[in-house]
Amino acid sequence: MKAAVIVFPGSNCDRDVAVALEAATGAPPLMVWHRDTELPAVDLIVLPGGFSYGDYLRCGAMAAHSPVMREVKDRAAAGVPVLGICNGFQMMIEAGMLPGALLRNGGLRFVARTVPVTVEHVDSPFTAAFAEGEEIRVPVAHHDGNYFVDDATLERLEGEGRIALRYGEEVNGSTARIAGIFGDTRRVLGLMPHPERAADPAQGGNIDGRRFFDSIAGALA
Repeated sequence: MKAAVIVFPGSNCDRDVAVALEAATGAPPLMVWHRDTELPAVDLIVLPGGFSYGDYLRCGAMAAHSPVMREVKDRAAAGVPVLGICNGFQMMIEAGMLPGALLRNGGLRFVARTVPVTVEHVDSPFTAAFAEGEEIRVPVAHHDGNYFVDDATLERLEGEGRIALRYGEEVNGSTARIAGIFGDTRRVLGLMPHPERAADPAQGGNIDGRRFFDSIAGALA
């Protein structure tokens, strides 16, 4: 399995994701600079967390127009799985790859702690290693993670089984406590929690996040 991690100015979780992917797949991912206009053939693309462009304007808004994003969107449309974590999720929203908006957290505070998250659907390459309804614990670290959709869009996401993850407690004010959503084919996943920060025992003993990467490796092997 060959993966690519897209690196933006301000990314700070790109190396963490690369380490988690290499541990799961046995091969280091390609690190692709955001100004590149072409991508080699890969089985997975990851948009990592961080503060692309310093989070000026809106989180992810400038990165969504980086040259490489045209290729990322084309690959996603062709069926290549794309994972967006935190700032990567914000990029997906800004690029029109996923519906909704990510607003300032309820309470207007940066949230940084490990939270309970429920896995809602497991028929995707990202969540196949979990049991449906399983509760895990994954770190969050964001200021603009309050996921908002209108009632009609929420009903559609619920009906299509596209809510991937929900917070098990109030975290940031997100509609229906949504922590992550799938694209319409479930081969795109955007989530605010950071699984790469819970992928190695040295990070504090919790390795619930590792199973996202094990799931991807197993599904795409």
